[in-house]
Amino acid sequence: MYIDQTFAHTIVGVVRDELGAISGYKLEDGEVITREEAMILSKQGAMKGISEEVAQLGEEFLNSLPVSDGYNNLENMPIVKRDDISQSYDENA
Repeated sequence: MYIDQTFAHTIVGVVRDELGAISGYKLEDGEVITREEAMILSKQGAMKGISEEVAQLGEEFLNSLPVSDGYNNLENMPIVKRDDISQSYDENA
């Protein structure tokens, strides 16, 4: 099945929790979304450059698709500081 990703979102930064784990993502349009919201968008084909994966314990997570320069690795993305997050982002969502 072909999915047109012309208008799909791109992750440009990550939000980390107090333990350093990724808890959200900043998109190219400046919006910050939770991990759960990103997973839903990815499953709908509305995110590009990532795939959905399942950890050994069954937890779903996003993984960057491999590229030759390795730059898009989610672990290496810029960190979004809590002060930069708009009030629309809710960690408890």
